[in-house]
Amino acid sequence: MATHQCPCGYYNHPAKDCVCAPGKVRQYLNRVSGPLLDRIDLHVEVTPVPFEAIAHTGERIPESSATIRERVVKARAIQAARFAGAGITTNAQMNTRLLNRYCKLDADSLELLKTAMHRLHLSARAYDRILKVSRTIADLQGAAAISAAHLAEAIHYRSLDREQWGQEYE
Repeated sequence: MATHQCPCGYYNHPAKDCVCAPGKVRQYLNRVSGPLLDRIDLHVEVTPVPFEAIAHTGERIPESSATIRERVVKARAIQAARFAGAGITTNAQMNTRLLNRYCKLDADSLELLKTAMHRLHLSARAYDRILKVSRTIADLQGAAAISAAHLAEAIHYRSLDREQWGQEYE
């Protein structure tokens, strides 16, 4: 699902000002219900890419699609092996029993997730989705266990769950 965050499309834009009335932005943002957002695994705000990044004039060399594909294929193979005989093939399909088995967190990670749940007012469904996404992030990195860094990245992908979304326009 892709959507602008306001009718004019410039809400939170780094170079252009949003021209929408404050009430209109909040009304527009509220069109997407919480329960619907809850069912979407990744919430990513994408801002325009500066010319320098597109033209590769900086020092950072972008990762090739072939390299990314190779990492995804390896992660999918890890998941296929993990769930062999379970009737599922991906982390997204895990039920509660499988989550408890394959998404164990250490004390620091558990505290991080607890803090995020309270601060961001996340639901039980969001909790499960965060665990599944963090398991996938760990698989993409070839890690056997979910680390606090994997969990933090997964929590970051729940950005639209945040109550502050669009509050400066209230």
